[in-house]
Amino acid sequence: MLLENKVIFVTGGASGIGRECAIAYAREGAKVAIADIDRQGAEESAHALGDGSIGLVCDVADGASVENAVKAAHAHFDRIDAMHNNAGIASPSKTLDETSEEEWDRLMTVNLKSIYWTTRTALPILKRTRGVILNTASMVGLIGQSMHAAYTATKGAMITLTKSMALDYAPFGIRVNAVCPAGVWTPMLERWSSEQPDPGAIQTYLDQIHALGFCPHGDVVADAAVFLLSEKARFLTGCILPVSGGAELGYRR
Repeated sequence: MLLENKVIFVTGGASGIGRECAIAYAREGAKVAIADIDRQGAEESAHALGDGSIGLVCDVADGASVENAVKAAHAHFDRIDAMHNNAGIASPSKTLDETSEEEWDRLMTVNLKSIYWTTRTALPILKRTRGVILNTASMVGLIGQSMHAAYTATKGAMITLTKSMALDYAPFGIRVNAVCPAGVWTPMLERWSSEQPDPGAIQTYLDQIHALGFCPHGDVVADAAVFLLSEKARFLTGCILPVSGGAELGYRR
């Protein structure tokens, strides 16, 4: 039980990687606050985890909504041991010049500014618990990706932000790390796939970019996240952990 008696707040926890992480956290003994813009999905996911977890409505593009959700979780559990910034969007699949200002701002707010809001609200609580912050970044934030300029910009910024936060909060015993998945089958990836010029070829493409030979589901990221939030990773901070099946190593053929 690597996370026994821990309280973990995870954004975007109603589906995809966030839901897989919430399931893994509960399995390892944690109580989970699942925060999502989809209130029903958050509550249903929390109910599926059993007693001890709660679902909260939270729009990470709205600072007041984030603050209210974090405070509600703290009021319910009287502590928060980890903040997992997982909520994000990936659309549109466009070059920079084709991206509208509205699309750019939306991606920056949801994927990046949300971390500003969760951190400002949760930091006093995490100082008391000497807690952990985990960010769901992406391999494209390290290596780039064509036709996805604004999204890759948010993930690249998240990676450097993770490192700066790790330095800033280490004096308080707070560790800050990030996971970098490559392809992972989630509703968000399915939407991205449908936006590509040849959606039918995407399944093969996603299998081939991973050296291990297949595109996984979110459970592989969840297992890595459990480790980074646990005492097993007590001397890791500023770590940008690829969970990528070797995708960053280059083409296999």
